[in-house]
Amino acid sequence: MHRDATKLENHSVIEGDICIVGAGMAGIAMALDWINTPYKVILLEGGGFNVESKMQDLYRGKNIGQRYYPLHSQRLHYFGGTSGHWAGFCSPYDPIDFKKRDWVDYSGWPIQLGDLLPYYEPAGKIVELDSANFELEHWKKTDPELAPLPLDEKVLWNKMWQFSPPTRFGTRYKDTILKARNIFLYTYANVVNLETDDSVSAVKQVHIRNLAGKEHTVKAKCFVMACCAIQNARMLLASNRQAPKGLGNDHDLVGRFFMDHLEVMTSDLFMPFAREIKLYYPWVYSETKVRAELAVTESKQTQLKILNGTASLIPKEIALNKPPNIDTFPDDAEATVQMWDKMNNQRGQENFGMPENYERREFELFTRMEQSPNPNSRIQLDKEKDELGVPRVNLDWRLSAIDKKSIRQLQEVLGEEVGRSEIGRVRLKEWLQDENNDSDWTSALGGGWHNMGTTRMSDSPSEGVVDANCKVFGLTNLFMAGSSCFTTSGAVNPTLTLLALTLRLSEHLKAGALNNFNLGRKAV
Repeated sequence: MHRDATKLENHSVIEGDICIVGAGMAGIAMALDWINTPYKVILLEGGGFNVESKMQDLYRGKNIGQRYYPLHSQRLHYFGGTSGHWAGFCSPYDPIDFKKRDWVDYSGWPIQLGDLLPYYEPAGKIVELDSANFELEHWKKTDPELAPLPLDEKVLWNKMWQFSPPTRFGTRYKDTILKARNIFLYTYANVVNLETDDSVSAVKQVHIRNLAGKEHTVKAKCFVMACCAIQNARMLLASNRQAPKGLGNDHDLVGRFFMDHLEVMTSDLFMPFAREIKLYYPWVYSETKVRAELAVTESKQTQLKILNGTASLIPKEIALNKPPNIDTFPDDAEATVQMWDKMNNQRGQENFGMPENYERREFELFTRMEQSPNPNSRIQLDKEKDELGVPRVNLDWRLSAIDKKSIRQLQEVLGEEVGRSEIGRVRLKEWLQDENNDSDWTSALGGGWHNMGTTRMSDSPSEGVVDANCKVFGLTNLFMAGSSCFTTSGAVNPTLTLLALTLRLSEHLKAGALNNFNLGRKAV
């Protein structure tokens, strides 16, 4: 069922068993998982069903640190969320991503990869992947031409990716949500405050507003914040009437540890004798919907004490015509959607000038590197407020010396391996050549639009904001969903993992936590 909150009588009270705030990927995935349960689920979306400039303006903020994308266009404020300009990249995290590493400060999740493995397959189905298998050997059986470069597998391995169509949650799952008997979707329902009980131990209700001037209240036994990493933290910090520092922020950790992947052209790869690179070529959509990127093994990362990262091969003539992502991201959200739709529509329709045998000699290496957790990389509230009265945010994105060191050493490992294999040579970009300078960054450096951290998961409230089940420390019924819970960023896009983590949270609530909230209201 769907209701437009601008059409409700002012000061309406909406009641349900569980309230999910945000109808992006995480929020919709959780709502889908609750269909046909005996519980009444309230799903709140701040926007409508299409991109609107006035809604995007509510996300406007300031970038005061490392150069970053416009905050009001890199996340989409409507039903379906940022899936509306998602490129469809999918790959699971690696075991090392969850481990405590003595060379990576603040690393170590309270869960391990094995805790998420059961949820990757259903997450893949939600984004319409062809297979739950990410092993190279599996895909070689489907296409023998997916031949790897002859590199030492103890040093470098082939990290496999699959590509979603990409699934646009706002269109793919709209009818399913609207027809669900127990899911009640409210659009134009922007949460502006989370109100707790007097002891600040549980959320009693949330207050919503819209640009039509309407205000409403939502009461539930359990609340799940499924906004993006910036907005999840923003709402905790802004809900400071009863907790002056903000909810869950007794240790000043809400908003800290903001992470993105570092994405940039890093080196040139020359292979004198043409090599077939079909395995590494992006978006071979008409045939496989998969590709590989070169990644450093866990043992080699441990030896070198570097972060996790991958490198993809971009044919030289394509790379020369490709400006840095940071320079091309539109300031307008509608233009952003159009840009990605145009790119996605090219998949399978043209081969970007690649010969039929996928042979090339010259490439540029595009690196996607994990960002180390940094407590000074953070979002904070600004004095300026948006049109609904919520403080805007300042993003202070900060990088560390180990980030640049890891990018450089990934290139050096690649260079050593292609040299040892006698297939080519690697030449570092000029900005990486000074081993004694790990603080200066090229202006071409960008992120992957992958907002992570800000309500990080940990074993202790002194080290994070949520526990292993994504519950906010100190609050019995408030949970965070999505990549804001990530303790470290891993090397690959967060989509598949954030969906897996959301489904794990959903199962946790169904299995036992809901009993503690005395839920029992039957859906009407």
